[in-house]
Amino acid sequence: MQVARVLQKYLDGETDEVTARRVAVHLEDCRRCGLEASVYQEIRSALARRAEPDVDAVARLTAFGRSLVREEPGQAGEEPDSASPPAGA
Repeated sequence: MQVARVLQKYLDGETDEVTARRVAVHLEDCRRCGLEASVYQEIRSALARRAEPDVDAVARLTAFGRSLVREEPGQAGEEPDSASPPAGA
């Protein structure tokens, strides 16, 4: 069994008992997979603690999305705009 293929499902609690036991044993011995699992769990916990997204981040993403809709490629013979997200988005 390749743990990398099932690690995400295991961390989300979506594996059967046999697979879950195998992955748990592997994570005890494999530093690389253990670190990957740890990072995922930290990210998930951080997201769970935050009830609402950062207001400034939402505003930046909204502005970026609107800029993409305003300038459609090929209008008035112009080259496609290579818009990039605003800093910090």
